[in-house]
Amino acid sequence: MSTVQKVPTYPALVKDLADRGLLTARWRQVFDAVPRSGFVPADVWRQLPDRCEPVVGTDAWLALVNSDEPVVTQLDDGVEGGPGVATSSNSMPSMVARMFGLLDVGDGQRVLEIGTGTGYVSALLCERLGDDLVHSVELDPVVARQAEEALAQAGYRPHLRVGDGEQPWPGLGPVDRLIATCALRYVPYTLLRQVRPGGVVVAPLAREFWSGALVQLRVRDDGTATGPFCGGATYMPMRAHRVSDLHEVRGKGRARAAGLDPARLLDLGFALYAGARLPGVRLIHQGTAGGVQVWATREDGGAATAATGEEVWQYGPGFLWEEIEQAWWEYEAVGRPEAGQFGLTVTDRGQRVWLRDPSEIIRPARG
Repeated sequence: MSTVQKVPTYPALVKDLADRGLLTARWRQVFDAVPRSGFVPADVWRQLPDRCEPVVGTDAWLALVNSDEPVVTQLDDGVEGGPGVATSSNSMPSMVARMFGLLDVGDGQRVLEIGTGTGYVSALLCERLGDDLVHSVELDPVVARQAEEALAQAGYRPHLRVGDGEQPWPGLGPVDRLIATCALRYVPYTLLRQVRPGGVVVAPLAREFWSGALVQLRVRDDGTATGPFCGGATYMPMRAHRVSDLHEVRGKGRARAAGLDPARLLDLGFALYAGARLPGVRLIHQGTAGGVQVWATREDGGAATAATGEEVWQYGPGFLWEEIEQAWWEYEAVGRPEAGQFGLTVTDRGQRVWLRDPSEIIRPARG
């Protein structure tokens, strides 16, 4: 792995994170001590809205590494000749700082990281806690080997394992904190079983209704966990949790008059509400000259597309756009709550989104 060991401008990024209130004094010391450049390989890409662009030249590489942007470090799971989809990255430092704040880790606590990636997060945890308290698992053996080399070169030797992060780490026993650095479609109960009662789980969830959000869960004595959503987050999904953006569409298109402006749907609070009311509905969007266009699909082949100021087209069984509009009116009726008013409860039977209180579960509209 070709890396740069020290970049003079890195402290400016750390100072910016501290000035934004994302780093405590202790975490600022940690970030200052662990240059991001030591965990970014020479060949990287910048994530653009529609593609990954190679970063060419030392100056461009340094500018990206010292910015508050994610750095794509692998395409197509490392297979040559693929479509160029990002499959591994070095997370944006502000997101790492946010997750550490939610993790609320203290001296002497053991941490399990799901998704070693480049090793950058593991290095920060080692600097904060010491090598022996940090455990990290990575599915991709090539990525894992590169991370181990970068960590050793930087002087860190956490406990590393190549394997499926969903499965229990043999012999590890319960940890105090668990952090996932890959997006989950749901929180596997097997993860909760690796965390002691009172412990904290911080993970990015990739909800089907377009949104990504951080969740902070506290494990209870009965093995369940509950906690709030804590803002948006976009991470590459755990491999076992990958799904296509949209379902297959069936049926001939049917037009109807324009209704709700689809731009109003692009609110994290609504996405969490609609994702709970309309499970299985996938929605993506893109900007247009006049606003936005969205596409929504469901497992049964029902679909809809709508653009700002234009007529709606629906396909297949049912009337999916009307169901989305109904969810919006319900969301308005409960006061258009912000994302921070939603939370998640995870049990051995699955997970449920709630609004304002764990007892106020948002039930699916169907069934």
